[in-house]
Amino acid sequence: MALSCMRCSPGASAVRRGLASAEPPAPLSFARCGLRRAAALGWRVAAVATTGVQGAKDAGVEKAARSASPSKVENGSPSEIILDDFEDLSPLSENDDSTVSITVVGASGDLAKKKIFPALFALYYEDCLPKHFTIFGYARSKMTDAELRNMVSKTLTCRIDKRENCNEKMEEFLKRCFYHSGQYDSEEHFMDLDKKLKRHEGSRVSNRLFYLSIPPNIFLDVVKCASKSASSGNGWTRVIVEKPFGRDSDSSSALTRGLKQYLVEDQIFRWIDHYLGKELVENLSVLRFSNLVFEPLWSRQYIRNVQLIFSEDFGTEGRGGYFDRYGIIRDIMQNHLLQILALFAMETPVSLEAEDIRNEKVKVLRSMKPLQLEDVVIGQYKSHTKGGTTYPGYTEDKTVPKDSVTPTFAAAALFINNARWDGVPFLMKAGKALHTKGAEIRVQFRHVPGNLYKRSFGTDLDTATNELVIRVQPDEAIYLKINNKIPGLGMRLDRSNLNLHYAARYSKEIPDAYERLLLDAIEGERRLFIRSDELDAAWELFTPLLKELEEKRIAPELYPYGSRGPVGAHYLAAKYNVRWGDLTTEQKA
Repeated sequence: MALSCMRCSPGASAVRRGLASAEPPAPLSFARCGLRRAAALGWRVAAVATTGVQGAKDAGVEKAARSASPSKVENGSPSEIILDDFEDLSPLSENDDSTVSITVVGASGDLAKKKIFPALFALYYEDCLPKHFTIFGYARSKMTDAELRNMVSKTLTCRIDKRENCNEKMEEFLKRCFYHSGQYDSEEHFMDLDKKLKRHEGSRVSNRLFYLSIPPNIFLDVVKCASKSASSGNGWTRVIVEKPFGRDSDSSSALTRGLKQYLVEDQIFRWIDHYLGKELVENLSVLRFSNLVFEPLWSRQYIRNVQLIFSEDFGTEGRGGYFDRYGIIRDIMQNHLLQILALFAMETPVSLEAEDIRNEKVKVLRSMKPLQLEDVVIGQYKSHTKGGTTYPGYTEDKTVPKDSVTPTFAAAALFINNARWDGVPFLMKAGKALHTKGAEIRVQFRHVPGNLYKRSFGTDLDTATNELVIRVQPDEAIYLKINNKIPGLGMRLDRSNLNLHYAARYSKEIPDAYERLLLDAIEGERRLFIRSDELDAAWELFTPLLKELEEKRIAPELYPYGSRGPVGAHYLAAKYNVRWGDLTTEQKA
């Protein structure tokens, strides 16, 4: 969902940061190395045209570089600005006077090796990182700088395109990577880290980002030590925390209170849902708010139901010990699917500013009632033999208790009590060890009143239902199911797909969600991160259900490994006169 009008050159980065403190709303995002959206262009560029580029206060920049010409705004409309005029902007002083130090806490873990370091390299490869940056790995493991670089190098690829200077860029990136071994609860060890950071930062304005790739039970220890001993003295300090953020309302609130002893809300970047960084999820609001054909239909008047579906075709396979503490509801539904639901159902925000978007999402969550047990089906996969291969059941995982009742599958019906969505069921479904792998949003529209062609569909009117499908993974695509006449002399109807298959339409590889969200954190863009009141509202919907399931030890319905899930999920959908769209035979988009 990007209009790439300028790559992330030093000049582009300077303009981007220079506008960060301008008064008019909406984030500057048109210069994000070809990755990002230009939908927020208008107000920010208007600010350039009318007031000139202002220095970014939080980065310590004192002076503006130059003003854009007011003559470029025609008829008072910011959208008429000619983007090419920004191509030759020269670098601003901030590139020489500030640096960003990124500390990956838990650097020896799988997440850091497989996701965080590769994402940082991809940003560097695309010239999206600041001119002056340093990356430090921090963990308890004893390791030298050379050993860290060797570990990281094994996971780096030039996957975006095949340039001749790939190896050269890797070497340059690895030279910026360093390691510091220390305990997570030692202020002294973080003071030693601070000394190393200062040596690399020199006399420049120092901005610091801490990525907590660690278990949540040590979040507070690290935040306490980092805030007291390794915060920036003259720039910003930000902390990224990943899910799981608590197990219920009480633990989540306690963790938030603990973090706020050492940080203010604007310093906390809660990365509860990396799916919000997926290209198709980001495109959801663009699809709705920038296409007149969809927005008028986005209500109970035309939409019969909405389905949010997540499925994996593999089980826990030796990793069940961690999963068993949380289960599929906490792992997928309470964050991934609920966040997509809120983004889908929200009212039009005042602007594309992070606060305006998050305000609307919170309104959606607060309009929903907590889930009741009668609107939920839980399941757990069991052993199954197929094609001569036996796939183990969940409780056969050696890391899982034999008597575990933790659900590996859940389906739920939720309702939004407002004028737009009253009575429309939002059906969620998530599971492991199912027949396929994927994530998608399905919007099923109402039947055509008095359909002249109903005889062509027989008694099953669902075959005539128009459906909008947004496939998040794999093979990103958007397609709309329509009814169409089959060529010939007779009157026979068929269902066809009007589809946008991303791989066929766009030659550039889609950036990983970690790249997008890391870049957002560096730039201070909070739109895809979760605010504390939004997190509270999300937990309030699921906490009563989770407590009831655990206190009563309700047994999940068993389903075979590799199947379509428990039968109860079909009955739940039928209760609201709905069929799961992913289980029907359909034309592949």
